[in-house]
Amino acid sequence: MGILFLAALLTLLFGVGIGSVYVPPGDILAIVAGRMFQLPLPDHIPANYSVMVLDMRLPRVLLAFLTGAALAVCGAVMQSLLQNPLASPFGLGVSSGAGLGASLVIVFGFATAGLGTFLLPAVSLCFALGTVFFVLLLAAKLDRRMSNVTVILVGMVVSLFGNAVMSLLATSSPAHAQRIQLWQLGSFSMREWSAVWVLFPVTLLVCLYFLRYAGDLDVMTFGEEQASAMGVDLRRVRGRLMTAVAVLTGAAVAFVGIIGFVDLIVPHIARRFFGAVHRRTLPACALLGGSFLVLCDLAARTLTPPHEIPIGSITALLGAPFFLYLFFAGRKDG
Repeated sequence: MGILFLAALLTLLFGVGIGSVYVPPGDILAIVAGRMFQLPLPDHIPANYSVMVLDMRLPRVLLAFLTGAALAVCGAVMQSLLQNPLASPFGLGVSSGAGLGASLVIVFGFATAGLGTFLLPAVSLCFALGTVFFVLLLAAKLDRRMSNVTVILVGMVVSLFGNAVMSLLATSSPAHAQRIQLWQLGSFSMREWSAVWVLFPVTLLVCLYFLRYAGDLDVMTFGEEQASAMGVDLRRVRGRLMTAVAVLTGAAVAFVGIIGFVDLIVPHIARRFFGAVHRRTLPACALLGGSFLVLCDLAARTLTPPHEIPIGSITALLGAPFFLYLFFAGRKDG
């Protein structure tokens, strides 16, 4: 875990330092320390480096790290809750709900006093939460026990419906189709500190909440019957944790758009090296997921300069083969 923590710090430094202008790690630390402690910059560091590091690259890299950590932890929780290695938060309709909310704001141009640039993220988060609550309510109506299969199937149906409505909005409004498509692929471009200050406390608090239920998650990985026999209130625990997953995933995608496969890839890597005990797996997922998405964002903005590749395309290129590997490995084991 210590090695992983140091690797995450190095990844953050590389993410901030590498770009059209390379900034050495020592200069980055000097610039950050200068801002924190009101110290003068060393003479060899140009003055414009401070603006570039603190106002452009650092908030973007930190937001990417927080988003990756949030998605990876939520993916680990969902896979344990549903006892399905291919489960993810987006299967609950989080992405389709957030995308539908964002599409409505983009197409109809809603405006309200007080929210400003937070309008689209706020509406996206509300739609993401509303979609998940609808999925859980419908699953409970169809199956009082809210079995894993029922939740997954209902989530898939609602997700498909939400994606269909998004496609209809994009088709009926060609002027906004490109912006909707870019939001669906995700991007950290032009993100400011305000997004970091909102996502950081949400990520920290929800991750601590997950750790509170680490013991229940350990038991639930063995199946519904064994968890019930050991005294776990499946319906209550599943409802609470899925709500927390919706809050954290919705908050993450509300700022940067839909980014897939992070919640699928990282939990499997974390379990391979840290085991299935959630008190170790969840922190490992946070560090691995954050580092993974920082590296993906670094590739997105440096592979084809001056153009930027949508971050969702990078994660999909890596995640799709991994998804197929998990699928065929599961069939082989079966």
